[in-house]
Amino acid sequence: MILTLAITACRASGQRIRGIRGQQAPKWQVGQWINLPGGKKSIDIGDYEGKIVYLFCFQSWCPGCHSSGFPTLQALSERYSDDDEVAFVAIQTVFEGFGSNTPKRAWENAKKYKLDFPVGHSGSRDEYSKVMRAYRTGGTPWTIIIGRDGVVRYNDFHVKPKAAITLINKLKAAEAEED
Repeated sequence: MILTLAITACRASGQRIRGIRGQQAPKWQVGQWINLPGGKKSIDIGDYEGKIVYLFCFQSWCPGCHSSGFPTLQALSERYSDDDEVAFVAIQTVFEGFGSNTPKRAWENAKKYKLDFPVGHSGSRDEYSKVMRAYRTGGTPWTIIIGRDGVVRYNDFHVKPKAAITLINKLKAAEAEED
């Protein structure tokens, strides 16, 4: 009842409700990718069935992405580099600065941060990022952690590495018990 009133109050005040924690992860519908596995031309959430997915949304010109988002992403991807149960994906979700947040700049950031996993580009001056719309992100850096069951378990602004590790390990342990 209280949650319903809070949601109603947010909608009435015009505030956008962010995130979709607890819901099934929607498709990404991203058209531009690099670092795809096995000669694939595109990927989507369905390609990661049975895995825990750490999805990082960024913009090339975002200071918070560079000061905390990418370093967290690097630390976590290194920590889980030999773990087949955890997958990493980064998507540049553009909603402003279209002249700066280009696919080329996304690919440059992937190289700069030595990202050896899929990196996509979503959004343009003509089309709002489908990833942002589907996951109701509030900007960048934005982190989404999806359980092996395809349910969004974290969906908010950047996450501290220790908190992400705790959640990922908890998801691995809880979901392993269900198997």
